[in-house]
Amino acid sequence: DIQNAQKDTAKFATIADAQLAKGCGVMLLVDYQGAGVAVAAKAKKQGIPVIAYDRPIAGASYYVSFDNTVVGQLEGQTVLDGLKAAGKDPKTASIVYGSGDPADGNAKMFLDGALAVLNKAGAKAAFTMKGTWDGPTAGTEFEQAFTALKGKIDGVLAPNDNNAAAIIAILDKNNQTAAISGQDASVAGLQNVLLGKQTATVYKPFKVEAKVAADLAIKLLKGQSVSAPKKLADGTPFLASTPILIKAETVKTVVAAGDAKASDICTKAVAAACKKYGVK
Repeated sequence: DIQNAQKDTAKFATIADAQLAKGCGVMLLVDYQGAGVAVAAKAKKQGIPVIAYDRPIAGASYYVSFDNTVVGQLEGQTVLDGLKAAGKDPKTASIVYGSGDPADGNAKMFLDGALAVLNKAGAKAAFTMKGTWDGPTAGTEFEQAFTALKGKIDGVLAPNDNNAAAIIAILDKNNQTAAISGQDASVAGLQNVLLGKQTATVYKPFKVEAKVAADLAIKLLKGQSVSAPKKLADGTPFLASTPILIKAETVKTVVAAGDAKASDICTKAVAAACKKYGVK
């Protein structure tokens, strides 16, 4: 039984109550604004194991996601790679730091992973933006950073492609480029990577994550014990999949996997880049 609360926390609770009343062997929850916490507690009271999917949920039996710390490490390395390509020293480069919404349990893991890599290279934040997943909000934050730094920006730690796109729009307006990270391998992100406006994006093939969750649910339904190689800070067993860094030359692998269409990516403005990097 698969249902979607459509970003409505009250509906999330109502759906879950109905599912619990009907009876289920395993609950797999994608949290929304903390609504999953109460549902997980109810399910566990009834002896039903709970799988937190893609977002951590306090009290869940298991957490299934990509390795969020590694995602962050790849984003941090993306900024360093972009700086190196531009001949900039990370120790003296002007870097703007962004992060995801602090209400999202993954955001801290992404940021911690990125900071570990950037700190090791001696990089420091010239400006720190407020954490958000919202593109327009990220754009507003970046406008403030751009003004405060008088346009001197060498790199941006953008937490996802949505943030990156809003940041790139402002840089485009000012005829500038920078080393920029991102994640999700979205169509806009892949286009920006091909055009050289975004250094790379982190690809998390959803089919990989979904299979881990489905396999886990089946094992739990069969009463099998499942060991997890990792744990979250609160001790929740964590089954983590490995993310993939996508640069211009590997955008075609996302298309080949069926997770993006060349027809969507290769618009008129991107056609030449698609041809150059074999995206078809």
